[in-house]
Amino acid sequence: MSTDANLEPANGRLSDATAGTLAVVVGPSGAGKDTLMNLAARHFAGRTDVHFVRRVITRDGDAGNEDHRSVSEADFDAMKQAGAFAVSWEAHGLKYGIPAEVADELTRGNLVIANGSRSALPHFQTAFPRLKVINITARREVLAERLMARGRESREDVLKRLERSTLAVQAGYDVVDIDNSGTLEEAQRAVIVELEALIRK
Repeated sequence: MSTDANLEPANGRLSDATAGTLAVVVGPSGAGKDTLMNLAARHFAGRTDVHFVRRVITRDGDAGNEDHRSVSEADFDAMKQAGAFAVSWEAHGLKYGIPAEVADELTRGNLVIANGSRSALPHFQTAFPRLKVINITARREVLAERLMARGRESREDVLKRLERSTLAVQAGYDVVDIDNSGTLEEAQRAVIVELEALIRK
């Protein structure tokens, strides 16, 4: 896995985006991050002071459980070169970008919520003056059960991967951990409470 960032968009707006807060949601595979973000987006639908980022990703538009803009690798690289991303990174053979236009929402004092990656957090912290990390986690046995249910890996491979991974976010960030081992409704309420607290904080 490699991570890099484009931190100086051509319009230079990120340095002015200090009024609002960017909440980046991270977590291991199987924790339910995408599902919880989709539920939160429905909850805040119609709110002008809450903005959910539509990421740019080098994968098919129908792939995954996320509404994203699908582009080719060549187009992604051209966009990055042109300063189109506030942050960009690579993971699992794909490229991800957070559009630089999020600075407009932050300058207005709004809450911006982005789907991120723990490996990219140093770049998020550099790019966004007001950053909150929401780390979606679950007990290892729960993660293993969910990952095996996908049928993409053997039980042995899943357990080995979980043994190598850490569920915590390293020190140095303003982070809250939300355990999604129980009911989805409980985790959804916890996420919404955290996001509500960040609106025009």
